[in-house]
Amino acid sequence: MTTLKVHNIETAPTDSKPLLENSQKAFGMIPGLHGVLAGAPKTLEAYQVLHKLFTESSFNAEELTVVWQTINVEHACHYCVPAHTGIAKMMKVDDAITEALRNETPLEDSKLEALRTFTLTVVRNRGHVSQEDLTAFYSAGYGEQQVLEIILAVSQKVISNYTNHIANTPVDAPFQAFAWEK
Repeated sequence: MTTLKVHNIETAPTDSKPLLENSQKAFGMIPGLHGVLAGAPKTLEAYQVLHKLFTESSFNAEELTVVWQTINVEHACHYCVPAHTGIAKMMKVDDAITEALRNETPLEDSKLEALRTFTLTVVRNRGHVSQEDLTAFYSAGYGEQQVLEIILAVSQKVISNYTNHIANTPVDAPFQAFAWEK
């Protein structure tokens, strides 16, 4: 099993300290992922910026959850699935949506299911999607902006999911109740 160091404000490289302080202020704790990413200040900064940008995208709370969890589950991220389960609860996303995503079952809402399906296609095919894939996504009510915003989310989740695989990041205490494995 591989591991990477989980930093705190005292052990982090100098350039990561203010970023971890921001995490502490934002979350009331330093998420383990942020502690690991602190080992490379620019990677932590990139992750934080991508997260902020995606949360400011055109997607609502349910749609953010669908995109994030679809990627997390496809990447089999032991850390991000529980974390985003807790985040979805904080964002008041219906538990039925979260459970369907965690269990890889279709969503009842056809628009959200189109979002899940398209996101999964983007991830599985590394961005190689067909015109039919795009047409189905657009027919559900999404557009080019949302295609590009999914790519933004994939960028964010590649940083977190791959880091967690290599670091074997321990799941933070607030999210341990939502433990998950593929």
